[in-house]
Amino acid sequence: MPVHRPGPIRPRRLFLVALLLTAFSLLHPAAVSAAEVPETPEATATPARGSAHMGMGVVAHDGQDGLPAGTRAGQAEGVDVASYQGNVSWSTLWNSGVRWAYTKASEGTYYRNPYFSQQYTGSYDVGMIRGAYHFATPDTSSGATQADYFVDSGGGWYQDGRTLPGTLDIEWNPYGDACFGKSQSAMVTWIRDFLNRYKARTGRDAVIYTATTWWTQCTGNYGGFSANPLWIARYASTAGTLPAGWSTYSMWQYTSSGPTVGDHDRFNGALDRVQALAAG
Repeated sequence: MPVHRPGPIRPRRLFLVALLLTAFSLLHPAAVSAAEVPETPEATATPARGSAHMGMGVVAHDGQDGLPAGTRAGQAEGVDVASYQGNVSWSTLWNSGVRWAYTKASEGTYYRNPYFSQQYTGSYDVGMIRGAYHFATPDTSSGATQADYFVDSGGGWYQDGRTLPGTLDIEWNPYGDACFGKSQSAMVTWIRDFLNRYKARTGRDAVIYTATTWWTQCTGNYGGFSANPLWIARYASTAGTLPAGWSTYSMWQYTSSGPTVGDHDRFNGALDRVQALAAG
C-alpha cells in the first residue's frame, strides 16, 4: 500500500500566512507586544513586609522636580537609612559634610532593622547626631502599641546631647490602600495615640515625617500637631507648601538619589539647631 507523504508547503500558502499575521499585528499591537515582552515580577509584586522605608512612595505619588540650589551653610546636611542600605560607610558621609542621621528601627510590631546597631551606633561613633524612626502601619495595630514597640526597638531618647527624638514615618502604604484603610478622623486618632504614648515613654515630642499630599489626603490636612517637629518630604528645589498647623519645617528630605546612601536631608538651621533639638 503506497504511503502518502505531504509535500512541501507551497510558497503561495506561506505568503498568505505571513500576510494574515501581519494584518493581525497591525490590528492588535498590544496583544503581540504583551506576548513578546513578559511581565516582570517587579512590576506587580507587593513589597515584603518590613521593607518599607522613608520616602518609599514620594517619587510615585509626588514625583521629582529638581534639587535645591547647592549646599547651604545655614542648613545642616543629614541622611536617613534603613536595612536595604546594609552596612553604611559613615566615615565617607562624615567626610562629605553630613552631620546628622536617622536610622529605621522598626515597622509595625513585626519588624526590627537587622542593621540597626551598625547604622545607629556607627553614625554616632563618627561624630554625628543621630536618631531613630518608625515606619507606621496603622492597619496592623494601635498607635500606642506601635510606639511601645518602637521605643523597645531602640527608638527612645537619651539626654546625651547627641540623640534626636524619635520620628514617626507616616506616609503612603506600600502594601495596600494609601491611607491604610482608615478614614481621615481615624487616622488622626491613630497618630495622636502614637504621639501621646511616645511622649509618655520618653518625655519628648516625636518628630512627624510626612508629605503634604499624603497628609491632606489621609488626615484631611489636620492642623493640630504643630507641637511636634515636622520633617517634610518633597523632592524639588523648595520644600513647598507645608501641612496645616506648621509654619515652618525642622527637616526636609529633598532627594532619594544623593551620594552614598540615597536619601539626603537638610535641617532648617545650622548644626547648633540640630544640637538644640537633641538637647530637648
